[in-house]
Amino acid sequence: MGEPLLEVRALQAGYGRAMVLHGLNLKADKGSVVTVIGPNGAGKSTLLNALMGVLPVRGEIDWRGRPIARRTLEERVLDGMALVPETRALFASMSVKDNLLLGGYRQVQLGRPVPSMDGVYTLFPRLQERSAQLAGTLSGGERQMLALGRALMGQPELLMLDEPSLGLAPLIVKSIFATIASLRATGVTILLVEQNARAALEVADYAYVLEMGEIALEGPASELARDPRVIDTYLGAARAGR
Repeated sequence: MGEPLLEVRALQAGYGRAMVLHGLNLKADKGSVVTVIGPNGAGKSTLLNALMGVLPVRGEIDWRGRPIARRTLEERVLDGMALVPETRALFASMSVKDNLLLGGYRQVQLGRPVPSMDGVYTLFPRLQERSAQLAGTLSGGERQMLALGRALMGQPELLMLDEPSLGLAPLIVKSIFATIASLRATGVTILLVEQNARAALEVADYAYVLEMGEIALEGPASELARDPRVIDTYLGAARAGR
């Protein structure tokens, strides 16, 4: 692995007195796709919320080599971090176009022009077709496209994705993961939390297996995809569910 954009050491986080993460060490190199796989309840979403500043943490979070554990969510957004949550968190009563424009908030706050939507429309032509439609009336796949597109409008350096394939049809899942792979070429770093271990390992450069709030395994994604434990626990289940 190369130069880390994000590095986490001895990270602990949870809800009130209930700790979910227990001393995690993790990093994401610039321009890489890093995935975190594991069972439900392992703490994957908690990890992303902790990194984004939604939850208080113990331990160290370095961004571009500087500590950010005490920085607010808003400050982390301005620094170039973006999270697409599992819930999508769209503004249902606003149009697709207006949701995308809100995604450009970071650039406006930095004193830059609102980015063109052309790049997002190139990635997701269907959003251009639906630009005047209310976000709340979109299909599940279209909502995921919009959530991704809105995050990309801020031109983040780190894009964190929480279960992007959740509840989507197989063809839409294939399209979403193809998009994730293509984003690597743009230089954006991606931290992907995903239940579909097979698809995640196929698109990622490096992978972590999170179990019971701790890193159980880690390594290049291609190597973990051949690990007997990963195959038996995650890939075998995915194969049986097809």
